[in-house]
Amino acid sequence: MQSQHEENGIVTLSAEGENLIKDSPLYNEGLRPTRKSEHNWTGYNFASLWIGMCICLPAYSLAAGLISLGMNWWQAVGTIILGNLIVLIPILLNSHAGTKYGIPYPVFARLWFGSKGTHIPSLARGLIGAGWFGINCWFAGAALDTLLVAMSGWEGVPGHLGISFIFMWALNVFLAYRGPEAIRRMEFWAAPTLIIMSLALLAWAFSAAGGWGPMLSAPAKFASTSDFLKVFFPSLTGAIAFWATLALNIPDFCRYSKSQKAQIVGQSISLPTTMGLFSFIGVAVASATVIIYGEAIWDPAALLAKFPPFVIFLGTLGIILATVTTNVAANMIAPARAIENLMPRKLTYGMGVLITGVVALLMQPWYILENFGNYIFLWLGTYGALLGPIDGIAIADYWFVRKRRIHLAELYQLDGRYNYSRGFNYKAIWALIVGLLITFACKYIPALTFVWDNAWIFGLVISMLAYTWLMNKDQTLVSETEYKAITKKVSETAS
Repeated sequence: MQSQHEENGIVTLSAEGENLIKDSPLYNEGLRPTRKSEHNWTGYNFASLWIGMCICLPAYSLAAGLISLGMNWWQAVGTIILGNLIVLIPILLNSHAGTKYGIPYPVFARLWFGSKGTHIPSLARGLIGAGWFGINCWFAGAALDTLLVAMSGWEGVPGHLGISFIFMWALNVFLAYRGPEAIRRMEFWAAPTLIIMSLALLAWAFSAAGGWGPMLSAPAKFASTSDFLKVFFPSLTGAIAFWATLALNIPDFCRYSKSQKAQIVGQSISLPTTMGLFSFIGVAVASATVIIYGEAIWDPAALLAKFPPFVIFLGTLGIILATVTTNVAANMIAPARAIENLMPRKLTYGMGVLITGVVALLMQPWYILENFGNYIFLWLGTYGALLGPIDGIAIADYWFVRKRRIHLAELYQLDGRYNYSRGFNYKAIWALIVGLLITFACKYIPALTFVWDNAWIFGLVISMLAYTWLMNKDQTLVSETEYKAITKKVSETAS
């Protein structure tokens, strides 16, 4: 029985396939494969998605943090661009599966971990997303508080910082609750607005300072190449880890792509260029503030507070927009879907959003941001080490083991081939453990600390090789002959 159709590189369920899974406990409206009419995201939608996500307060602060660790401006910006070019590779590799089969990340993870094992990578990604959600709300709340103090007597209100934080948290939860299609429409208009505001800030800094200022000409603070590399590698891991979360759950967005070309072009152009440009803007503006105010001001809210009230008002709207576009898209979809996937027949995406919001509060983002060491080395470095092996398993399974052939309906069947042993693919679990143990062990071996400093890359490669080897003789694979039997080719035109 041909349970799925393929047209222009996009696979959708046939009427027979839909009937096979509609009563399954693994199926609901949020997790089902997208239909042909829902593949409506263009290259511009993906570009605007990434522009909206990259222009945010944490990205602005990232380059500043690298300079505080001793880098000069081009080393800091170059490290960030290189990190984003590296993480773009797994983003595009995992995007292919989401685009071709129209499945969200938790369903994609069933392919390699099993119908129950999927909760391991889904909740791992979800927990980190909840942490990031709280961090961005805290950044935005602190910025809002600073700007309200500058505009009025807000500092006289008891607990004013906490009120600002809760307001931003509630606003982000409300907008996330509206779902992915609302996010697409919001990003469409937010991207050009944020670009204009960022360039306006850069133009002001250049004009007011009469140039870029002394920090762009300041040398690095490293005495030797060895000293630089000790900071460069963990910083590169931090830059990679900044978007390592999206490298996993990018199928949540690419499942709506019109074609492979649309998501590849849109993402490849927007991610590294936006992160590089916005990081440079952060460095250049802070450099200019040394001349204008006699000190480097890295916090954009603190800088805006020095402007007239009307500019402060516009800047506040810009900070809120930048936070929402990043937070809702990058940090809420994955945990909400992971929670929904726990009990597809009882939990909805909206309930997942509300639960994620509460978890974000419990993770205390104010502690993570207490100092920059916590942010770069504890937060970004540690979760990068966790997500690297999961990325490696995802890539190995789809590209090397299954060779991009999936029996779509069986991802939603408890008795399907992707149920494995009682819902768990233990080979994936072992591959994950191997990748984690080796990188974490190297942290405590002086001669091998470079492995831990590059934990995301090493963990990805180790788990990818281990999983490929373990799955070499697996019986759950779809052969080319079987794939043709279950797939009706509507068109042979390549996407």
